[in-house]
Amino acid sequence: MYVKRRFSFRSVIRWTRRELIFFLIFVTAVTALYEALDIKWLQVPLAPVALIGTAVAFMVGFQNNAAYDRIWEARKIWGGIVNVSRTFVITVRDSFYLHNKDKATDQSKALKTITNRHIAWLTALRYAMRAKKVWETDYATFKQKGFPYNTPEDNTPLEDEIKDYLSQEEFDYVMKQANKPNAIIGLQSKHLRKLSDEEKLWEFSLLNLQQLLQEMTALQGKSERIKNFPYPKQYGSIGYHFVHIFMWLLPMAIIPAFAQIGADLELTHPIVSATFVWLNIPFTVIVIWVFNTMLRIGLAGENPFEGSPNDVPISNISRGITRDVLALIDEDPENMPPVFENTNDIQM
Repeated sequence: MYVKRRFSFRSVIRWTRRELIFFLIFVTAVTALYEALDIKWLQVPLAPVALIGTAVAFMVGFQNNAAYDRIWEARKIWGGIVNVSRTFVITVRDSFYLHNKDKATDQSKALKTITNRHIAWLTALRYAMRAKKVWETDYATFKQKGFPYNTPEDNTPLEDEIKDYLSQEEFDYVMKQANKPNAIIGLQSKHLRKLSDEEKLWEFSLLNLQQLLQEMTALQGKSERIKNFPYPKQYGSIGYHFVHIFMWLLPMAIIPAFAQIGADLELTHPIVSATFVWLNIPFTVIVIWVFNTMLRIGLAGENPFEGSPNDVPISNISRGITRDVLALIDEDPENMPPVFENTNDIQM
């Protein structure tokens, strides 16, 4: 979770409180059936359950590693977008021929147009990454009631965000395209070629700028690859079912073990012996909760762009790049878009 403060143990409890309450009720009910109603056949050997627990630990660990790799790759991709964006605007700014005042004015307008178009590309790309896929989680209710936070893409339509950065003709063209970021990259390349043909831009610089556009396209494609290819469901589903099999079997293996310990204490500690079996409840609940929480961590990291508190904060990254590139062309700070407000200290 991208928060300013540490993700505390209290936050973990709050995040999993519903499951924790269910585990407590479930283990208590099984213990009551075994002890209070004397249903002693409600037990299984501990050794097979321990073997299942070992297999589950390996499976959940593999799932968590794979999910973390997806998150880390996504963060590296957007780190690359930060770097190439700054380099692109700096290169454009310093690549114009400056022969007279009138030409300098035209080139200043061209630089402003190219920078704004790049901001439109950043905006369209983050909106594309936030678009909901059928395999992703719907966090609408969670945002409102469970743990409120702000996802800018859910509050403002794309049209309102990019219309000020494109001409009317370009805006109409882009909004008709299925892949809007790709369409904006195409407009950018065409404009740079036009400036070079008019001898307003160094031809050698055009080659460098085309390479930067190529790098942007590659980073966009990598980001789209993560977005459009889900974590293989066979791994996620198997881990989910294995954890639940382990969860259902564990109380029936631990309760008899605690009952046996209580029976061994009957001669020396009769009072403790009579109630010792009930002490399995907190221990069993803790074990089940640990496995379930590990599973949830893996599930929460499978889709790093869907807009959960655990995802890559592409909205903040994009807005940060926007402010950086506008500063590079000496834009008035009052005309820069403000940074996003992070509800509950969650960066989105």
